Formats: sequence, C-alpha cells, structure tokens
Amino acid sequence: MTQNLPGHHAFSNIVAVSASMRSIFDAIKRIALFDTTVLITGESGTGKELVARAIHTNSKRKDRPFIALNCGAIPELLIESELFGYRKGAFTDATKDKKGLFEEAEGGTIFLDEIGDLPLTLQVKILRTLQEQQIQRLGDTQTTKIDVRIITATLKDLDKAVADQTFRKDLFYRLNVLTIHLPPLRVRREDISVLAEHFTEIQKKKHQLKKLVISKEALEVLRQYSWPGNIRELENCIERAAVFSELGIIDIKHLPEAILVHTRASSPLHQQQRELQGDSLSIKEHTKNIEIELITAALKNTSGNKTKAAKLLEISQRALLYKLKEYEFVTPERSSRSRKKKQ
Repeated sequence: MTQNLPGHHAFSNIVAVSASMRSIFDAIKRIALFDTTVLITGESGTGKELVARAIHTNSKRKDRPFIALNCGAIPELLIESELFGYRKGAFTDATKDKKGLFEEAEGGTIFLDEIGDLPLTLQVKILRTLQEQQIQRLGDTQTTKIDVRIITATLKDLDKAVADQTFRKDLFYRLNVLTIHLPPLRVRREDISVLAEHFTEIQKKKHQLKKLVISKEALEVLRQYSWPGNIRELENCIERAAVFSELGIIDIKHLPEAILVHTRASSPLHQQQRELQGDSLSIKEHTKNIEIELITAALKNTSGNKTKAAKLLEISQRALLYKLKEYEFVTPERSSRSRKKKQ
C-alpha cells in the first residue's frame, strides 16, 4: 500500500525524498513478494521496524498478524517462554498452557529486533525454527508446525559478533539471505525537512490544533544538526517543540537546548569566536596573523614573485617588502640562495 503525500515520497508510512531511501522503497516492494528471511541493519532510530512492517503490509501475509519483539529488552530467562510458549507445569508460575509469539504470529510475520542481543542458547532454537518451520513449547515433548515469516534487525556488526563468537555463524548465514541497510539521517539531510513537516502534521492532528507549522529558521537549524538518535530523535524533538510552540508556529526558541548548543558550536562564527577566546584578544596580534596567512598564500600562488603577490594583496610592492622584513619571511627566492651558500 503506497501513500502519496503532497511533495513527499511516502511508502507504508515511511516518508523520504532522498535517492537512498527511494531505492529502499523499491527493495521493499521486491522483497515483499518473496517469503524468505530478511535482515535489516542500521543505527538506532533509523526506522528498522517501519521497514519490517512495510515488508509485511506489502506481502501476501498482510491480513495476518505482525508481531514485534525487542530481543534486548526482555530478560534472558523470560525471552524463551515469550517466543516459544510453555505447557502447564513447565515451571513454577506456569499454571496453564500459553502460546508463544511464534504461534501468535501464525500465517503472518514475526519481527525480532536487536537479534544481535539474543543469547547463544536461544540462537540455536531460532536456527532450528528457521530450518524446520516448527517450534517446541517449554515443558512439551511434541513439536508444533508453524507458518511464520521471520524478519530480524540489528544495530550491531554481526560479522564482528561472529568473529568474537558471540553470534552463531550458521544463524548469521541463515538470516542474511536478504539485507536492507538503513542509512543514518545525517547522510541524507534532504529528508530532514520533509520528516520534520510530516511529524508536525502528526502532532497537529494528535492535539487537534488549528495550525502548526515550522518556521524557515527552525528548519535550517534542524538541517544543520547531526541527529545521533536519527528519526526517533527528530520525532521526539518535534513533539516537544509542538507543546511549547506559540501561535501555532514552531520557532528556534522552541527547539531543545542540546540542538541549539550543537548548532551554535558548529557554526563558522562560533568556531572563530572559540579560537579568539583561546588566544590573545589583541587586535594587533590577530591582524599580524591574518596578514601572514594572506602574504603566504599570495607568494605561493605567484611562485614567490613579489610584484605579482603585491597586486593580489592590493598593496604596493614597497609595503609588501616592508611586511616581509617585519614578519621575517623566508621567501622561496631567499631559501634558494641560502641553500646555494651552504653548498
């Protein structure tokens, strides 16, 4: 199901205009047709679950359940019973039979997020489930056939995890049949504006506001920020700004202080001010440093020709010679004569 938003490229609730994301849209459409395992990689907050849902909703399984589980968010002792279920009496608190998520997802898709955090003992059971398409509840002697597509995701480097022997090589090969890598937001900055406007529209509807827009100045600040938390951080930023906005306009002052500090720190003016704070505040000293840099560049561009360098600097040749003497310059010409004398 493709959604068309004015001025946006949207696919199954994923909004983007960048070429990298449009190619991912195409990959999702293709992958959705094939009932095989998919591994989604990318930093935290890049939208891995959204991609998994898009694969499911564009597949033949779209009318069946989509169940997501974060493998890193559940204690090791509980995750096995959560996935595979249990029989009554399997352990102290097992007072009745319970289906696991694999059975709950029958006919549909199960999404295992942060698969890299799965304990080695459970990796063996997941591998067996993939190979045999059946599961065994805790405390059961019988196996149960299942029809479930498995999509996994991780922010970890599974190649390194395999080398470190914290992730099974055979399971990695079984999961890594089809791979989608989601680029971080900082390398697709053209998506920042459309995502910000998309989240603003969501907040407008959520809070039933008559008007909610982002000022051009605020959008520019958002575009300059590096977004270490990716799309999730941007969404949270817009939600916070919407709460503090006045007259239905999100302005710079409504953005989180961390973003404003980062943006100011990365601006050329701030960089220059920071350099000045660390050095002498003497105008004479800084003027001298600037003149030395300009003269050096001019002499380099003219291969040491003082007449041409003076013209570039828009000063007289006499003034240039005076400054060369004052700043004790070693020109290419003088350096050459010095070498000849030594010889």
